[in-house]
Amino acid sequence: MGRRDGAVDHDVVVVGSGPNGLTAAAVLARAGLGVLVVEAQATPGGGARTEALTLPGFLHDPCSSVHPLGVASPVFGALGLERHGLSWVHPPAPLAHIIGDGEVVLLERSLAATARGLGRDGAAYARLLAPFVDRFTELVAATLGPLRVPHAPWLLARFGLSALRSMEGLARSRFDGRAAPALMAGIAAHAMLRLDATATASFALILAAAAHAVGWPVAAGGSRAVTDALLAALRAHGGELRCDAPVASLSALPPARAYVLDLTPKQVVDIAGAELPAGYQRRLRRYRYGPGVFKMDWALASPIPWRDASCARAATVHLAGELRDIAASEAAVHAGHVSDRPFVLLVQPTLFDVARAPPGRHTAWAYCHVPHGSRLDMSAQIETQIERFAPGFRDCILARATRDTLEMERNNANYVGGDINGGLADIRQLFTRPVARRDPYATPSPRVFLCSSSTPPGGGVHGMCGYWAARSVLRRVFGRAQARL
Repeated sequence: MGRRDGAVDHDVVVVGSGPNGLTAAAVLARAGLGVLVVEAQATPGGGARTEALTLPGFLHDPCSSVHPLGVASPVFGALGLERHGLSWVHPPAPLAHIIGDGEVVLLERSLAATARGLGRDGAAYARLLAPFVDRFTELVAATLGPLRVPHAPWLLARFGLSALRSMEGLARSRFDGRAAPALMAGIAAHAMLRLDATATASFALILAAAAHAVGWPVAAGGSRAVTDALLAALRAHGGELRCDAPVASLSALPPARAYVLDLTPKQVVDIAGAELPAGYQRRLRRYRYGPGVFKMDWALASPIPWRDASCARAATVHLAGELRDIAASEAAVHAGHVSDRPFVLLVQPTLFDVARAPPGRHTAWAYCHVPHGSRLDMSAQIETQIERFAPGFRDCILARATRDTLEMERNNANYVGGDINGGLADIRQLFTRPVARRDPYATPSPRVFLCSSSTPPGGGVHGMCGYWAARSVLRRVFGRAQARL
């Protein structure tokens, strides 16, 4: 992993070109270091890609597609991604949640408008969210990172009083009706945890506050636009990218002073095991992955014919039911099976970003959660669930593409067992991922660092895992106090 004469080809080599790997690389290159990114796939991007999965002219995001934490990301702002061509497209409403055949609740950009749609729970919802919406920039800075002394301790303390509860517990203590609990439960379900688990409320609070403060936008042209902008930021400071370059071991990489791995613990042990003490490897092997997803993409002849037209105001639609329905669906997955009516998350980007499909045509995608490593084909269940709320949906389908958990992992090795969050995000691993260390990005090897979503703050296209890893590299290897945003 180095020449006998001590010479190096690069200051830093980053393995993996997902949003966190590219962010780490761009921050390090901006600090004046020589950086090479090595990617196993033919194209960069990890979970932020856009591909032709169905028919010519139809563009699909294989994974991440809606980016509330991307538009809010402090490091994306500091890197000037919008100056590098990234443009956000905001639907009128961030989210439509279908409670039943005759009821839809909208998560609007306006906190007041959302509260009005929640009936008797509207005032309680507004009281719960308002402090975090009003100070969302501070909240993001305090929560998107490792455990540390907070800059806004009273805000974080107030957040913690609600966030560290289970979603079911928070709903019981705050709300009397069914609309607000259903809306918040659907958002909490993005964490892919049981809704009676500690701290599941934190995911609902962050993402709901984001909807009001910054929105839930899609990237114009597809999620690859995030990757393209990160690459432009990297190359603007002399960084390099090498694709079609699978890495079997660190010893096969060019000599460098530091190696930053945008990999989950499974791959870290496989690739860097020779550099790491046996005890640390054992701790990495005990890292727990979460449920997987079964995903479908469609090329459509026309927009989805929702029974309730308000669903067409949102890019993201939860086909979910009440809190008890969502809780039962997520509990079933963690018990090793699936509900007859699973929680389905659907995105319809071409209602707002027409460049992703030929004129007059549309794309959509949806997934449901399944047990880790499941080979179940959930196509019928997903399409049946959509058809319940959009009669005639199947008649709109021109082509479909499906991926089970194994195919998700083949497409992106970090999706172990179909887990798109880089590992279970329960209270035991929320802040101690991948192992409990004062600096979770540093390993016992002085030149091996971690930056994937298996480090804090976890999943989502925000680049903050990469930012904090870059800070660790600059401090520990190059003796620099910090990488300023």
